[in-house]
Amino acid sequence: MSDASLALIYNTHPTQTEVPPTLKEREDLRRMVSDYVQDNKLCAPLTLNELKHHAAAVLNEYQLPVQYTDFVAVLVNNALWRDTVAAIPFNKRLLLMPQCLRSAEKCRAQCDEIGLLCEHCGACIIHDFKRQAEDLGYAVLIAEGSPIVMTLIETGQIEAVVGVSCLATLEKVFPYMEAGAVPGVAIPLLYDGCRNTAIDTDWLWEALYEISDNPSIPRLDLKQQRKRVDGWFTRDALESLINPEGTQTESLALEWMALDGKRWRPFLTACTVTALAPNDTIAERDIQRTAVAVECFHKASLIHDDIEDNDDVRYGRETLHAGHGIPVALNVGDLLIGWGYQLLSELNVPGDLQTALVNKAAHAHCIMCLGQGEELVWSENPRALGSDKVLEIFRRKTAPAFDVALSLGAMLAGADDSVLTCLHAYSEILGTAYQVRDDLEDYVVPGEDRRRLLDRPSIIMALATEQAHGDDRHLLLRAWREPEVREKEFDRIMALFKRLGMAQSTRGLMEQTKTRAIDTLMQLQNPALKGLLRRVISKIFGDFDLMGCCNDAQTGHDSSPGQGPAPAE
Repeated sequence: MSDASLALIYNTHPTQTEVPPTLKEREDLRRMVSDYVQDNKLCAPLTLNELKHHAAAVLNEYQLPVQYTDFVAVLVNNALWRDTVAAIPFNKRLLLMPQCLRSAEKCRAQCDEIGLLCEHCGACIIHDFKRQAEDLGYAVLIAEGSPIVMTLIETGQIEAVVGVSCLATLEKVFPYMEAGAVPGVAIPLLYDGCRNTAIDTDWLWEALYEISDNPSIPRLDLKQQRKRVDGWFTRDALESLINPEGTQTESLALEWMALDGKRWRPFLTACTVTALAPNDTIAERDIQRTAVAVECFHKASLIHDDIEDNDDVRYGRETLHAGHGIPVALNVGDLLIGWGYQLLSELNVPGDLQTALVNKAAHAHCIMCLGQGEELVWSENPRALGSDKVLEIFRRKTAPAFDVALSLGAMLAGADDSVLTCLHAYSEILGTAYQVRDDLEDYVVPGEDRRRLLDRPSIIMALATEQAHGDDRHLLLRAWREPEVREKEFDRIMALFKRLGMAQSTRGLMEQTKTRAIDTLMQLQNPALKGLLRRVISKIFGDFDLMGCCNDAQTGHDSSPGQGPAPAE
């Protein structure tokens, strides 16, 4: 170990007031936190508010100063993720260190747009940790909040982060880690000031070298899961599963199934099974059948939706009815529904489970049709709708698809009622938020999609009607009922939306609903599944904005996470 490392270990500079002043106090506190997490059966990921709640509980239990809340919140998060990080290979981990660990007087390193380019001169502690981490296989960045961190995580190159930073920056960066359900262990700086700072070096060495091959620690390789699911939707794989007779109708259905799309729903099904039954206890063929059945139901609903909405383009090409006519498209959609139930009936599972799976799919199918039916009935007899009614239509239209994808996977894996209840609640809220997001995107991006806000029950129209007064409200009430008013007064209505701040109101509603979806995950005790569902929320709602560094406030950069679409106004 270099002289620089020893100097930092024995640094006598007083700690910041938010950090316990002695190593013994910090070690004792870490043990208290570990016991608390174990006794209360906490499961990652937790939101920042949840972490602070538990930190306050620890401090209250041991009668310690409230000023340590942020420090203890970091320790709680570390305790939650430690085993998961230890199970991730070194070459899938990132060591993230701040530039302020370097020696301000002796460091000769230069900085580029990514971070500090260490010269390995040995003048500071960075040299030792960087060299050892890279020898182990870590990726190493010497930068705080570099945008490349989330890029590495999203591409699957990095699955866990061991980070060093001050408490203020840790709190700032945490929402990005939490949004991505990224396993991480953080080592807080003992004092800040952005110059010649110090850490508990033993804690960092411990985190770097910690390793576990415990098979009971659930871990999802999402990149591998995506590859696995995509392999089920090649033409050959589908034909092997379904055994078509060779008719033209089957060929159209198989072509539609093989189209790329996002395949979110079968992906969720496969990941749910893997998270809840990680030791290959469920036959691969049964997981495949279930996931493909889920996509059959979804693709059928898209064919029918395109007809009902008179859409001409899907996946960048002609919709099925635009290319082959409505009767053919309806028939192909019906065939896909039949295939879905056929696949569920072919599962090699106990009879009572098979019945439950079919019943779940059928019930969700009915609910989705009722939601879509409400919208179709409205189009025949347009009338003003309150925001509660619009949200109810949203819930029925969209939530069942999420619920089926998650619940069928969980049921196949043998999940108990508490997990299924949680997944159902999550799906109900997520489906609603998904539709709110769609309305917001249609509004904030100028173009023809804006007209759809007036031609269907939209949350923006409902909120605007509830907020408007006098002549403005009268105009909106007429627009609900009369298509010619919507056409003639379109520009005036858009101007009214802007004046009423509909982008901000709708975004606020979306964020509230998204938060409720996150809250439903509190009851899950499987970190792999919980982390997956948290990532789904982030992907849908664009939480992966670029991370800013600790001095962004001075340089004018905006590092607020999860802003979603930019407002039209």
